[in-house]
Amino acid sequence: MAKLRLTLVKSLIGRKAEHIATAKALGLKKIGSVVEHEDTPQIKGMVNKVNYLVKVEEV
Repeated sequence: MAKLRLTLVKSLIGRKAEHIATAKALGLKKIGSVVEHEDTPQIKGMVNKVNYLVKVEEV
């Protein structure tokens, strides 16, 4: 299965509580933090919700 590499590129300060919670559930804490997840529909939905905060690359 493919993997997605997510990088937090914008700050979570001043964002909606739901978006902050989604970013933290993905494992993103600070600007520049990088995590890898399996490419599943659940992860894609979470990424789609905070797409303006993250950079997504396929690995």
